[in-house]
Amino acid sequence: MKLLEAKDHIEMSRLAADIILEQIRAKSNAVLGLATEGTVLKTYQELILNHKVHGTSFAQVRTFNLDEYVGLSKNHENSYHAYMKKHLFDEINIQSSNTNLPNGEAKDLEKECISYESMIHKMGGIDLQLLGIGQNGHIGFNEPGTSFNSKTQIIELEKSTRIANSRYFNSLDEVPTHAVTMGISTIMQSKKVLLLASGLQKASILYELFNSEVTDVIPATILKEHPNVIIIADQEALSKLHQVKGNVYAK
Repeated sequence: MKLLEAKDHIEMSRLAADIILEQIRAKSNAVLGLATEGTVLKTYQELILNHKVHGTSFAQVRTFNLDEYVGLSKNHENSYHAYMKKHLFDEINIQSSNTNLPNGEAKDLEKECISYESMIHKMGGIDLQLLGIGQNGHIGFNEPGTSFNSKTQIIELEKSTRIANSRYFNSLDEVPTHAVTMGISTIMQSKKVLLLASGLQKASILYELFNSEVTDVIPATILKEHPNVIIIADQEALSKLHQVKGNVYAK
C-alpha cells in the first residue's frame, strides 16, 4: 500500500481527483468504481470543476457504484442513486446509460446481485476503485466478519454503521437495515484501488489498517494483499499513526 499524506480534506480531495483524471486521460473509456458519503464529496466537486474549466470529457467513462440501500426508492433524497446524480452525474457529460448502481428495490435481490456482478465482468472489470473506510474497517458495506471471497451481496448493516449514517436521515429508525454492496472479492479484482480517509474519527481505524494482520474483523486489511493500492489521508486521519512510535507504514 502506498500512502500519500495530505494537509487537510481539501488537499486529499485534489490529490484523489488528480489520480482519477490521470486514469481517464490514460483510458477515455475507463471503468470507475465509485463511492458515496462525505469523504468523497469534495473529490467529486474537483472532478466537476475540472470538467467545466478544462473540458475533461466523461462521455466514454463507465461507472459502477459500490452499494445502495435496500428498500429506498432511487428518487429518495438519501439513496445513492440520488446522491450520485446530484453530486456528480448531472454536472458532467457522462452518459446515464454508462452509470450503474445496484437496485435496492429489486423484487429479487439475489438475482440483482448476480446481475450486477455479471455487468462488472462484462465491462472487463474495474480499472480504478474509489473507497472510503468505515470506522469499523468496512469497505463498501462489507461489515466485519464478511468473507474475503464475497461477491456482490445483500448485507445487514451493523448498528454502528447505521448510527454513523443517521446524520443524513431524520432519525436512526429511518436508516435502512440492509444494503446491496460489491463484495470484498469484487473490490479486490479492481486493477487499482484508491482509498480516502479524512478526519479524527478515522484515526484509530487507519492506525489499525497499517498495524494489524489481515483479518476479516477489519475488512479493509485485505487491501494489503492487493498489488496496487493508494491511500490518501489527511493529517487528522493520520494523527494516531504519527503519535504512536514504532508504527510501520509506507510513505
